[in-house]
Order: sequence, then C-alpha cells, then structure tokens
Amino acid sequence: MTENEIAERVVNAAYQVYLKLGPGLLESVYELAMEIQLKKEGLAVERQKAFAVEFDGILLADAFRADIVVESKVIIELKSVRAIEDVFKKQLLTYLRASKLKLGLLINFMHPTFKGAVTRIVNGLPEKE
Repeated sequence: MTENEIAERVVNAAYQVYLKLGPGLLESVYELAMEIQLKKEGLAVERQKAFAVEFDGILLADAFRADIVVESKVIIELKSVRAIEDVFKKQLLTYLRASKLKLGLLINFMHPTFKGAVTRIVNGLPEKE
C-alpha cells in the first residue's frame, strides 16, 4: 500500500472520529479513538512510536515519539488547538526527516469543520506513485 493510499484511509478514519466525538477533547482521547478506528480499517498502527536520532555519530534512543505511525509509512500528529502554527508543521517535517519517512498528516481535532482539519506534510514523496 502506498503512502497516498494509507493517507486516504487515515483521513477517512479521522473523519469518522471527528463525527463521533466532535471537536475540543484532549489529544490523548483522539489518539486512542484513531487507533481503534484505524485498526477497524485493517491498518497496522503504532501509538507513541519512539524514534532514534543520530547526533555527532551517536544514536540518541527515544529522541522523539510520533503520536501514530500507520503501516510503518505515515506519521500522524494529532492536535486539539485553535489554530495550527507553523512550528507544528516544522516539527512534523523534522520527524519525517529523522525517521526517513515520506508522508505525515497533521490533524487538528479542534478545527470547527473537518474540511480544514488535515494538513499534509511531505518529505521527498513523489507526486505520482
């Protein structure tokens, strides 16, 4: 399954979570709900997946934790904030670079409508797969 195919299924799962729970809960609630919904979709899910980062030839174990990694290909970062700030986008891009993954989805469950809740961040993912 390609990153884009996974992303489509993740967005559909997030929409279901948004419809059922609505905006404004804690990120941890959405994280658990997303895990359940994604597994119902038959996807492999890892919550709070630890990644190492290399610094000066030294491997820093557990340097960061991604909220959710789907099919070992797509990082999902969940937020429940009034507005997505540029720092959140930069953070996800750094996660992608450090993990050598190509696609991340930043999902803000506080957004008043689901239409504007998902931000796609890419790290060398070709436009056509």
